[in-house]
Amino acid sequence: MTADHDSGTSAGGGPELSDGLKTFGAALKALREAGGLTQEEFAPRVGYSAAYIAKFEQGKRFPPENLPCRAGEVLGPVAEKVLTATARSLRRKAGLASWFLQWAGIEEEAITLYAYECRGIPGLLQPEGYIRAIFDRRLPPVTEEQLEREVAARLDRQQLLAQRPNTAFSFVIEQALLERHLGGAEVTRNVIDHLLNVGSQRNVEIQVMPLRQEDHTGVDGQMYLAERPGHQWIGYVEGQRSSSLITAPDDVSVLLQRYGKLRSQALDCRATVSLLEQMRGAL
Repeated sequence: MTADHDSGTSAGGGPELSDGLKTFGAALKALREAGGLTQEEFAPRVGYSAAYIAKFEQGKRFPPENLPCRAGEVLGPVAEKVLTATARSLRRKAGLASWFLQWAGIEEEAITLYAYECRGIPGLLQPEGYIRAIFDRRLPPVTEEQLEREVAARLDRQQLLAQRPNTAFSFVIEQALLERHLGGAEVTRNVIDHLLNVGSQRNVEIQVMPLRQEDHTGVDGQMYLAERPGHQWIGYVEGQRSSSLITAPDDVSVLLQRYGKLRSQALDCRATVSLLEQMRGAL
């Protein structure tokens, strides 16, 4: 989530997945138009913005699991059957390297989203300078066109924080990520300013895990958790060029327990603000 998968074109996704996304999008568009609805008319009826409906129809976003059902309520049972079958086929084709596409869809409908990061600032919280610093250092190197496309994709994804005011976002970030000064002092200053700004939003909570913490539950690495509208929790983890959704209730319960403990071990929000302001002043 910090580097490799945000663009929706993660390594190994392949043309088959892209074709599947476009097929789903084309079916959605055709059914919507057959129903006599514009994107602007259709979007609020299924609980998404017109911008997201456009991305689904263009094959740029993995469809959320409940989209066919919601669309069926608006367009009828035949539309639901067509979209369900198309989405099911798409998920079979998605495979390991494209799991971020599924997670992106889960993010977009989540009512609660948790993130613990020990490797890099979470993608949803990265200012543009930090994003560019990451991609400038990626190996193998990317072309200028790839860099601009992926920067734009990540910035676009960050609109979730403003577009989902009723979603509770919680982030626990290791202090070491800021002490690293990735990209230099100016980039780090912008990161801190961005964290202070985003953290002031009513629906966003940011906590820093101090460098010294003898009781630390995050030794197994980063984790993401999302609560869906039906109150089902799903976990997500990433490795080197790999990622995995975690859906088994027992495994998700373990992640929730660990995340809850991490929140208690990290600095609270006020102490986090004080630390960030202190770190910024020292740059």
